[in-house]
Amino acid sequence: MSAFRLSCAAYVSVALPSSTLGLLWPSIRVSFGQPVAALGFLLALGIAATVIASTAAGRLPPAVPAALLLAGGAGLTAVALLAESLAPSLWLFAAGMVGFGFGFGVVDTAVNVHAARHFSARQINWMHAAYGAGATLGPLLATLLLGNGLSWRGVYAILGVVQAVLAVVFAAGGRAMQTPEPVVVASRSAVRPVARSDGRWRLPAAVWAALVFVAVENGVESGAGIWGYVFLTAGRGVGHTVAGVALSAYWLMMFLGRVILGAVAERVGPSRLLTVAVAAVSVGCALMAAPGPGGLAVAGLLLMGFAAAPIFPLFTLTTTARVGPDDTAQVVSLQVAASAVGSAALPAGLGVTIGAFSAGALGPWLLLPSVAMYGLYTLAAAKRT
Repeated sequence: MSAFRLSCAAYVSVALPSSTLGLLWPSIRVSFGQPVAALGFLLALGIAATVIASTAAGRLPPAVPAALLLAGGAGLTAVALLAESLAPSLWLFAAGMVGFGFGFGVVDTAVNVHAARHFSARQINWMHAAYGAGATLGPLLATLLLGNGLSWRGVYAILGVVQAVLAVVFAAGGRAMQTPEPVVVASRSAVRPVARSDGRWRLPAAVWAALVFVAVENGVESGAGIWGYVFLTAGRGVGHTVAGVALSAYWLMMFLGRVILGAVAERVGPSRLLTVAVAAVSVGCALMAAPGPGGLAVAGLLLMGFAAAPIFPLFTLTTTARVGPDDTAQVVSLQVAASAVGSAALPAGLGVTIGAFSAGALGPWLLLPSVAMYGLYTLAAAKRT
């Protein structure tokens, strides 16, 4: 199996269980006698573990094979899922969430670092599209298993076995990812993190801008997906059925955007497409914020999803050009960690905003960070080679 196929399989593997938690939580919470809100506590633990693992994985020596990280990460998620399926209490289930978060962070960083060094614009976008495919299949698989009489514990056990099998596949296919490091000549304008005498890094402003940009972009993307249904129905008066279809179409546009625009990026260049895509996200958010019929808000949501789709993959791909080959792994790992923080923090803040004002406030409050994204991207890319 090629390195590209292994990376796609890795993303599908972690997306399958990640996308089923919301579906299975009503059954899980009843088993443990917990309120609905307890899910927020579990998600916070999982995200914290992902951030720590992503940051740590980026500091590993380059000699550590990417396939070893994939196998180790998948093995850890397998153990975590199997442990969760047997957990007698919420606290042991939470421990499994932490283990899964660590495994997810390792896999996420490993595939993105390898992709930033070896993949084309088309390949890295298709790799991220594979995550969307896995996230779509996860709830369908869980629904099928539940419909055939399995409990949530049985679903987790099956997903854990699948992860264990994939861990073996990743270990066996290790040679495919042992490609030589590409020769990349960084110019004098490349942004290099400065190593101090105590061994710590002092990150330049452009790198900090890149991390904040990634956090905001993923937050906007996740915020629209999480609160889009509430915004359309309670905020813009769209019917429940139409809003549900529109939300599904949003995730479909994310998938299609990565498949289609990945190929476009190879023709026009990742940097040019990134500039247009970042600006188009603001246009989509402006349509959502503008007063008018509900159809206008739906159009804005779909445009935003299509435009946002290639941003994180292409931004990851251009990391080497911005910081130089020696620091690619470290900066990519920090960007992966920032994406996890942003995808949790901004939607949480949007939820507070909607609660304080109204569901219609989502449009304007998405527009503000989307405009900030353009300024952050300009600063982050200012010294790109």
